[in-house]
Amino acid sequence: RGVKISVNARTITVEGKRGKLTRNFRHIQVGIKKLGARTVRIEMWYGNRKQLACVRTLKSHIDNMVTGVTTGFQYRLRFAYAHFPINVNLTNNNKTVEIRNYLGERRVRKIEMMDGVQVVKNEDIKDCLDLSGNSIEDVGRCAALIHQSCLAKNKDIRKFLDGIYVAEKGPIGAMKAI
Repeated sequence: RGVKISVNARTITVEGKRGKLTRNFRHIQVGIKKLGARTVRIEMWYGNRKQLACVRTLKSHIDNMVTGVTTGFQYRLRFAYAHFPINVNLTNNNKTVEIRNYLGERRVRKIEMMDGVQVVKNEDIKDCLDLSGNSIEDVGRCAALIHQSCLAKNKDIRKFLDGIYVAEKGPIGAMKAI
């Protein structure tokens, strides 16, 4: 599939057509070996139930790294508001998201995007932001930071539903609605 994986002392590096991802798994006591061009073995001996669960989690992390360097990940955020329209501006070469007029407040919320995460205002869909990148952790964290910056504090959350919510997420080209 055009992916090169290298393992060095529980540090895994995955290279593909979209870039390179490196992740350190030294906090998990497992053996990681590269057997062939397409095979990585993760093994744990005499682990209890919680420790054995880390093996499958580590496999999922490696799968997400491979998906990230081949197709990438995308999150679609939608703005929801009842009365005051939420204004979002992209500044600093699309590295900073500025949110204005949330619930009529004058406070400007600024969220810095992590390295490797691109944010674009969707031209086809009104009130929509698209976040994309190679690392699912970085893209998901940026989406969570944007969502958490627009929470109704000290109000009835059943009535005040204004905010920015994740509408779709997944690999680029195969996103699923939430």
